[in-house]
Amino acid sequence: MAQTTLSVRMDEQVKKQFDDFCNEVGLNASVAVNMFAKAVLRERRIPFEISVETDPFYSDANIKRLKKSIAQLENGAGTEHDLTEVD
Repeated sequence: MAQTTLSVRMDEQVKKQFDDFCNEVGLNASVAVNMFAKAVLRERRIPFEISVETDPFYSDANIKRLKKSIAQLENGAGTEHDLTEVD
């Protein structure tokens, strides 16, 4: 099978950590990227979850607080304000 080269730009520290991880599990970066590409093609999706869970807005505590605030507004407790956009 013919081979080709894929060039990827990434942060130097990320690459070092990735290389170190690959070495720990007996791979090199090229094998790991090939495994990723084959999994994408086989599964027809990114083979891991991509989420915004690290965004504090979506934290469990904030979602709970937002739901409580919405319930209070729906029950007539609180003051609803219009959103004002500023240029």
